[in-house]
Amino acid sequence: GIAYVSAKAGIEVVLKDISQDAADKGKAYSEKLLDKAVSKGRMTEDKKAGILGLIKATANAEDLKGCDLIIEAVFENVDLKHQMTRELEPQLAENGVWGSNTSTLPITLLAEPSEKPENFIGIHFFSPVDKMPLVEIIVGEKTSDETLARAFDYAQQIKKTPIVVNDSRGFFTSRVFGTYIDEGALLLEEGLAPALIENLGKAIGMPVGPLAVQDEVSQQLTVKANETNRELDKRLGQEIGSANAGYRLAKKMIDEYGRGGRAHGGGYYQYPEGGAKHLWPEVNNWFYDASVELPQQDIKDRLLFRQIVESLRCFEEGVMNNVPDSNIGSIMGIGFPPHTGGVFQFINTYGLKQFVDRCNELSKKYGERFSPPQLLLDKAKNDELFV
Repeated sequence: GIAYVSAKAGIEVVLKDISQDAADKGKAYSEKLLDKAVSKGRMTEDKKAGILGLIKATANAEDLKGCDLIIEAVFENVDLKHQMTRELEPQLAENGVWGSNTSTLPITLLAEPSEKPENFIGIHFFSPVDKMPLVEIIVGEKTSDETLARAFDYAQQIKKTPIVVNDSRGFFTSRVFGTYIDEGALLLEEGLAPALIENLGKAIGMPVGPLAVQDEVSQQLTVKANETNRELDKRLGQEIGSANAGYRLAKKMIDEYGRGGRAHGGGYYQYPEGGAKHLWPEVNNWFYDASVELPQQDIKDRLLFRQIVESLRCFEEGVMNNVPDSNIGSIMGIGFPPHTGGVFQFINTYGLKQFVDRCNELSKKYGERFSPPQLLLDKAKNDELFV
């Protein structure tokens, strides 16, 4: 996907993979997208050939020699990413930029083996890259302003909207996105009907319900990401990667039923060929309890407020630099309801004091994850808006 959007913007691309066969498959992905555009009359055969001609698929590291920018997009594993940096960074052009496509791993940690950490930056793409409009750029402790400017220019060159965030575990989008999946999983564990959770997720304006989102991300990825976080806890002496409901249910889905998500044949949903997806009936047998009744407004607010409170924490911790990036990132990166104007604009419209009161109500009933952060309390007290 990254190769496709880059070549489409007229950039010469070397697509390096573990084998020639894997690299050819990577290039075939671009060909498939271009064929679709030709069949719909949006592109000529000549234009398609020109774009494909810019992508060189290879298994040979030497072919990367002289690249101005190398974007590493291997699995979320610190040791593997370190290995890639040590092996391939020497191929960069003088003063070239190394970008790591990661959704959770701190850039400062990933830059440790780099010969030039000032030229090392996080460039987080969203899947599918050809459709998702956002790029989250992550600045490490040693990343230079020039490297940031060049990454920013590259994002704009490939016609993406960049937001800039500071280094942390999970950055902004992954942290906030994870809360939507987790809250959906908690509601399921509490005994609510899966269909109700999904419909109320859509009712608040999210593109799909939290269970459908989990399928798209894949249960496999959720389990891997959580296990990576636990390894990071050991490495960094922290306690962030504790098990959550999203992880518990993803693990149950894989271990007990062998269902790893949409790309792996199904998860919470069935995906019949040529038919519409529908909820997998077995999920109703997990926790559903007809006697459990929660006010619909509480369910809606839990799904929405959980994301906003996490965004506030990101802002308070200095992960986010400004309000507009947070609003744009929430809409373009995680599908936060566009009609709200984004996570912080939602608070402005709702009313800061009213939002604090509602957070306190939810916190009392459902747990401290809804407690209003100090930043919000201060703003509400001073009658300040998020601008």
